[in-house]
Amino acid sequence: MSHSYPVAALTAPGAPFEVVRSEDGGLIYANGPRTLPEFVEATWAFGDRPFLVAESGTYTYGEFFAAASALARRFVDVYGLRPGDRAAVAMRNHPEWQIAFWATQLAGLVAVPLNAWWTEEELTYALDDCTPRVLLVDGERLPRIDEWRKRNGVRCVVFHQDGPRDGLDDGPAGVGAGGVERYEDLPAPDPLAAPPAVEVAAEDDATIIYTSGTTGRPKGAVATHLAQAGAALHPRYHAAAASLARGVLPGQGPAPVVLMTFPFFHVAAFTTLYSMMGVGGTLVLMRKWDAEKALALIEEHGVTHYSGVPTTALQLLDAAERTGSDLATLSHLSTGGAAAPPDLVARLTARYGHRIEPRSGYGLTETCGGVLANSGDGYRGDPGSVGMPSPATEVRIAGADGEPLPEGEVGELWLRGQSLVRGYWRDEPAGAAAFQDGWFRTGDLATVREGRVSIVDRIKDMVVRGGENVYCVEVEAVLHDHPEVADAAVLGVPHPVLGEEVAAVVRLRAGATVTAEELRAHVGGKLAAFKVPARVLLRDEPIPRNPTGKILKRVLRESLRSG
Repeated sequence: MSHSYPVAALTAPGAPFEVVRSEDGGLIYANGPRTLPEFVEATWAFGDRPFLVAESGTYTYGEFFAAASALARRFVDVYGLRPGDRAAVAMRNHPEWQIAFWATQLAGLVAVPLNAWWTEEELTYALDDCTPRVLLVDGERLPRIDEWRKRNGVRCVVFHQDGPRDGLDDGPAGVGAGGVERYEDLPAPDPLAAPPAVEVAAEDDATIIYTSGTTGRPKGAVATHLAQAGAALHPRYHAAAASLARGVLPGQGPAPVVLMTFPFFHVAAFTTLYSMMGVGGTLVLMRKWDAEKALALIEEHGVTHYSGVPTTALQLLDAAERTGSDLATLSHLSTGGAAAPPDLVARLTARYGHRIEPRSGYGLTETCGGVLANSGDGYRGDPGSVGMPSPATEVRIAGADGEPLPEGEVGELWLRGQSLVRGYWRDEPAGAAAFQDGWFRTGDLATVREGRVSIVDRIKDMVVRGGENVYCVEVEAVLHDHPEVADAAVLGVPHPVLGEEVAAVVRLRAGATVTAEELRAHVGGKLAAFKVPARVLLRDEPIPRNPTGKILKRVLRESLRSG
């Protein structure tokens, strides 16, 4: 069955994924939700179906919605928060992360999911930038934000705070300015109580999700409710199109049970979550990635869909081969967050045939997650492609002048559509550079052939390590801060599992005694662990640069291969 049939069936006038032109010329879905509260309120109908399954316990959809509604009312009625106030969320993948996030949406707040792996210094920068009025953190993250909280007098709800209440800085009645409340101490949610009566419009801001720019400083990508609502429909369209391509009507059979390993703060997690929530699926969570534990969870819960970065997917397949598991319940294996090695789908097909459908795709923080998808036989036949766009996403391959290039030529990938963010928080110059006439300039080089997009290379100086973006200039700046470093260059080198690994070439000052391991520890003291170079090559000669001063990284890669 050709791809044209699913598109026609799903996007025809009156169909679920019909699109129309908005006032600014971009495509938007004609039907479906316009805000995130509208989206999440529809999940209440799933009632007693299990939603979030974790070691700490399970929430049904009804229990989840009651808890999110209760916390949202507390934000409004007790804390006095108002629409547009920011709420920072910093915790690992606890079920309560979802309660905290959706409570912000029901209260009309702007959710700011923060990278749970960031150091105190990195978190402080983001908090200074977005100035939240409430902090929603777990006990592990509390020490990293506590100085900022005290200095700014911001309320805090702490989740999974183990041990006694010692150290919790309560204000009057536990909710005064600068006070910390333990979520477990709050009153039990009323299952019949509604969310607060807050008006949320499609054009209101819904989220600020931090990315990094070429300066190395994080930028807050601001998405409206309309953008996030579009992001919620993209994966549902791609799933429906994939079903029709297999000759199966969408929505048939039981709801999916998904084992997802993306961290919740990552836009790839939103893509999986939106797709699963829209059909009443179940999300199985892991406290920490372990391939053999994942196999046990798949068997225990009858997991049908696996979703994670290529690194964990490869490790899952390794564990299955090592233990002899046939992944009997698994019907889909999806990867995102980084480019999947082409042999992943070949390996999956060789072992499991067509029983497990492979999926991959492409998305960015600025697109609120996945906007292109590759699945099934299309993926098997073209594993180097990132697939085809959603109906509400337009693709342009642009030349240096911004004009479209002919099919098959390599140019910069530009995107336009409903799920694009409106710009960067308090950074108009960066927004002006990235957005042009409604189009977002991705910084990636790509080609299009018969509607299928393939990423050729990156313009941006970035390493994608196991799904996490590492900007070289940020790591270089930290290395340059060391008193014994004269010059430094950071680059990505191939890695068989992670896709890429971070490496550094460092020229030391005369008489320096610092070792490579000491430099790694220096970076680890300033930046998250995934940004620390796995390899540090020390050299005496100058780092090669072109006449304009740009580092010749292709030369350095050769040095690393032979060093």
